[in-house]
Amino acid sequence: MKPPVGGQAIIEGVMMQNGDRIAVAVRRQSDAEIVVRPMPARFRFKRLGQIPFLRGLFRMYDMMSLGLRALNLSTQLAFPEEEQLGRSGTFFTFAIAIAIAVGAFIVLPLYMTNSISGLRHGSSVLFNLVEGFIRLTFFFIYLFVISRLKDIHRVFQYHGAEHKAVYTYEAGEPLTIEHARPHTTLHPRCGTAFLMTVFVIAILVFSLAGNPSLWLKILSRILLLPVVAGISYEVLRFSGRNFDRWWVRLLAQPGLWLQRLTTADPDDDMIEVALTALRSVVGEADDPVYSDAQGAESQTVLTD
Repeated sequence: MKPPVGGQAIIEGVMMQNGDRIAVAVRRQSDAEIVVRPMPARFRFKRLGQIPFLRGLFRMYDMMSLGLRALNLSTQLAFPEEEQLGRSGTFFTFAIAIAIAVGAFIVLPLYMTNSISGLRHGSSVLFNLVEGFIRLTFFFIYLFVISRLKDIHRVFQYHGAEHKAVYTYEAGEPLTIEHARPHTTLHPRCGTAFLMTVFVIAILVFSLAGNPSLWLKILSRILLLPVVAGISYEVLRFSGRNFDRWWVRLLAQPGLWLQRLTTADPDDDMIEVALTALRSVVGEADDPVYSDAQGAESQTVLTD
């Protein structure tokens, strides 16, 4: 059985991962050439990352760290003539983005739900259902708006190219544009599907905190996020390994539907970039980036 591969759409390209093998492929904007660079894995919590329900949290940390490094590298490769953000600038930008996300998708929905007098001191399950519905609505609106932005739409096209390339590999087909093009852009191991799972699991987990005062609700949401992440990862891991079962496919449908907002049909040039990154990490490139790499360890790899 082939080890799972995955990756992430980046600026004008795709990052692919096969165990400890990671490569970034980007189409340089000055001459339209594809540039490929390897990246060190830097998995900091390998042993803890094998413990069920804990591994999801550490896997998320590794993927976020890897994603940031891949984004920085892709910007440097795609636009080498432009001034780049330093490490501190990137960290500051990421911290601001996290703060905005917590405020928009955790604090604000919670505050709005808590302002409804009939829910403030009622059933915690009903409270969290309404809160979760508001949170999902905000998330849908956010994805719909940014998907209309030209630069983000290109990233979503590379996201689609990444999924097509992964499907081609999983089907055992030659890694060519002709074989990748017919595949769907929707994949069950996508990070977007993981987010949908997080939203659903959060409703169940947050209900355990009861219906205390607003500040205790906010604190409980933040403290329970690692629990939500751990459970959600196990659910995604299970669904990815059992997607051939009809009831698993049925439960995974909302995550696939959501990907219609985060993926777009790529052109052949984008598919070529994704396949170049993939060939580099599975040892099928003409000049492999990882000619001496060892076999990849088996783990669940998100596709973005």
